[in-house]
Amino acid sequence: MQNNLSVSRQSLWALSLGLSLTACSGENIEPSSEAFSTAADVHSDSRVIAETAEIDALLNSREFGILGGQANLFDIETELLEPSLTQAASSTVKEANPSERNPYYGDLHVHTAYSFDGYAFGTLASPYDAYSFARGEAISNPGGYDMQLTEPMDFYAVTDHGMFLGLVKAAAETNTEFSKNKFSEPYHDLNAPGNFGTDMFSRFKRLLTFADFIPSAVSGVFGEQLNRQEVLEITRSAWADTIDAADQFNDPGRFTTFAAYEYTSSTASMGNLHRNVIFQDTETLPREPFSRLHSNNPEDLWDWMDELRSKGVESLAIPHNSNGSNGQMFKTVDWSGTPFDNSYAEQRSRNEPIVEITQIKGTSETHPTLSTRDELAGFEITPYRVATGALSQIKGSYVREALLTGLAIETQGTTNPYQFGFIGSSDTHSAASQNNESAFSSKLGILSSTAEQRGSIPQKGFDGQLAYYGTKVFETINPTPLGKSLYVKIDSDVYAGGASPTYGASGFAAAWAEENTRDSLYQAFRRKEVFATSGPRIRLRFFAGYNFDSSMLSAANGIERAYANGVTMGGTLLAKQQGADNSSPGFMVIASADPKNAPLQRIQIIKGWVDSAGKTYENVVDVACAHGAEVNAQTNRCPDNGARVDISDCSINPEKGSAQLSVLWQDPEFDPQQRAFYYARAIENPTCRWSTWDAIRAGVAPRPDLATTIQERAWSSPIQYLPRD
Repeated sequence: MQNNLSVSRQSLWALSLGLSLTACSGENIEPSSEAFSTAADVHSDSRVIAETAEIDALLNSREFGILGGQANLFDIETELLEPSLTQAASSTVKEANPSERNPYYGDLHVHTAYSFDGYAFGTLASPYDAYSFARGEAISNPGGYDMQLTEPMDFYAVTDHGMFLGLVKAAAETNTEFSKNKFSEPYHDLNAPGNFGTDMFSRFKRLLTFADFIPSAVSGVFGEQLNRQEVLEITRSAWADTIDAADQFNDPGRFTTFAAYEYTSSTASMGNLHRNVIFQDTETLPREPFSRLHSNNPEDLWDWMDELRSKGVESLAIPHNSNGSNGQMFKTVDWSGTPFDNSYAEQRSRNEPIVEITQIKGTSETHPTLSTRDELAGFEITPYRVATGALSQIKGSYVREALLTGLAIETQGTTNPYQFGFIGSSDTHSAASQNNESAFSSKLGILSSTAEQRGSIPQKGFDGQLAYYGTKVFETINPTPLGKSLYVKIDSDVYAGGASPTYGASGFAAAWAEENTRDSLYQAFRRKEVFATSGPRIRLRFFAGYNFDSSMLSAANGIERAYANGVTMGGTLLAKQQGADNSSPGFMVIASADPKNAPLQRIQIIKGWVDSAGKTYENVVDVACAHGAEVNAQTNRCPDNGARVDISDCSINPEKGSAQLSVLWQDPEFDPQQRAFYYARAIENPTCRWSTWDAIRAGVAPRPDLATTIQERAWSSPIQYLPRD
C-alpha cells in the first residue's frame, strides 16, 4: 500500500525551489464588498475555472478517491443492538397548548475524535467532551487554548462520520490491537504531544493523512490486508460509546442529546451529498451506522431507515452543504438518472423533512447568480466542493432554488420532494460549536487554530513566502484535489487560501417545542416548526392565516389565536373553500434580537411561486423596518437606518436598531390559484466578521478580499400555500 504521510524528498525539492521565486508579484485581487466577499465570488475567475478542470481530471483518474470512491465495502444490515446497550427509554410529549411552545437552540452537526478527519486535524475530544462543552464547560482546542460557550446549548448531537468510525484513532493510538498491523504504522502517534505543530510541514502531513486514510483503508479491506470483521467491530464499538455518551448527558427538561451520525456520500467528482442521521431516542438502535461503505446511494440510506422504522426505530436525515454538492443535491432525477416519480418524492420527504441551510462551510440559502434581486444573497458563500479547491456548480446546489424546483415538479403531476424546513448547525470538527464571530476558531482543529491558518491575517515573513511558492510547485509535481491555491498572495502579503477564509461562524438549529426533551424536540423537527440562525439566538415566529388582524401582534392571546386560526412555519396553508371571499392570507412575523448581539434592522419575506406553464419566480420584500420606518413602496426596501461599525474596534451604534420587530403583512400580488411558498428572514444590523476580529487582535488591516462586516440573520421554515383543485 502506497502511503504519503511523510513529506517526500521530491516535495522538499519543490519547497526549496520556491525560495528562489519569492520576488514574484502578488495576485490581482479586487477589494471585497460587504455583501459578497471577493474571495467567494470566483465562479467567473479564469484561474479558478482552469484549476477546477485540473482537479476534475485528477478525481476522474483515482480509483477510490478521497472518500473511498463508489465502493460498497460492507453488507447492508438492520440488526439492532441488545437492549442493555440502549438503556434510555423514550418519553412522551406533554399535553400543552401550542402557544406555550418555547424556542430551544442547539447543534445537530458535531464531530469528535471518532471522525477520521477530526482526528487527522488533531482533535482529541470525545463525545463526552462534546456534551460537556454544550453544557457550558471549557474544552481544549488542539491549538492549546480553551473553547467555551457564553451560554449553554439546549440540545446537541454528536454526528461523527459513520464510515470507518473510530478507525483512524484506533490506528494512531499504539495501545490498541488494531495499531499493531502494518496498515496502521504510518498513522502511529499522529496526535502525540509533540505532533501539534502549526508550520507548513505539519499542515501538509495532516492534510495528506486526511486525503490518504479512507482510500488506503478501502483498498486495504478489498486487498485483505485489513480484516473486514475487525474493522466493523471497531466501528460498532465507537458507535456504542457514542450512544452511551448521549445517554449519560441527556437530562430531560434541561439538556437534550440525540444519538446520531453523519452519512458521508458524494459523487465521483466530490459533489457533496452528506446527511446527518438523527434518531428519536436510544431505546432501540441499529448496531452499526449505515455509511457510504454500505452504499454511496442516498436512496439506499432511505431504504435502510424505512426498514428500521418498520422495527420501531424512528429517525430522520438532514442534508447539509448543498452549496458544495456541485449541483447534485437538488436534481430532478434520481441516483440512476431517472426523473422523479411519486414513490421517490414521498420516500425522500418522509426521511428528510428538514435541511441544514447554514453552517461553517457556508450558507446554502441562495447565491447572487440565482437571486439577482436579493442584495443579501451573497451571505457567507463558500464556493468550493467539500475537501477540494474545485468550484461547485451553482444550479442545483441551493435551497431556495430547490423550493422553486419542487413547485415546477408539481406542475408535471409529480409529488414535490422539496418541501423542507430549515435549521442551521456548525459541522465543527473540534467537538465545539463555533457560533461566535469574536471567538471563532473554525472547524479544522489544529489546522485552523491560528488566525494565519484561518486565512484572516498574513503568514509571517520567510515562512509565508516558502508556503506560497512551495505549495504551488508541490501541487504541480504531486497534485491533490486541494489544488494549488492553499496559499494566495495579495499585494506582497501571503494568506492561507482555499475554502477556509470563506467559512462562517455559523450556525444554530432552533425548534419550537413544548419542552426540552428528545420526543418534544424530535416532533418539532418532524412538523418542521424549526428555524435557522447564523449564530445569534434570534427568536423568530412565522404564521399565516385568513382571520388574522394586527391586534394579534401585541395581544396576550395573539400567539394562541395564530395557532388556532392559521399555520406556523413548516406548515401548509390551504386556499379558502370555493365560494369564500378572495381576500389574501395574513402573514404574521415576530422577531426578537439576541440581547448579546446586535439589534434587528429589518424583517423580510421571501416568496416563490410557479405559473401555469411551470415557470418559477421569486421575490424578496422588506416588511418591517427598525424603529417603525416605512418600507419604500417602489423598491420594497427599508431605508438606511444608520447602523455603522467602527472597523478599528468593532464597536457598533446599537441605538439604530430594534430589539423586536413584528408585522402582519398581506401579499399585494397574492393569487389564490397560484402555488407558492413564503418564508421569513430577520436581519441584524452589521457587525464585524470573524476575520476582522482576527485582524484587529493581530494589529493588521483586514484582509481586502473578505467582507469586513456581515449581517447575521435568522430564517424561518417555509409555509407552503396550496390552491384547491
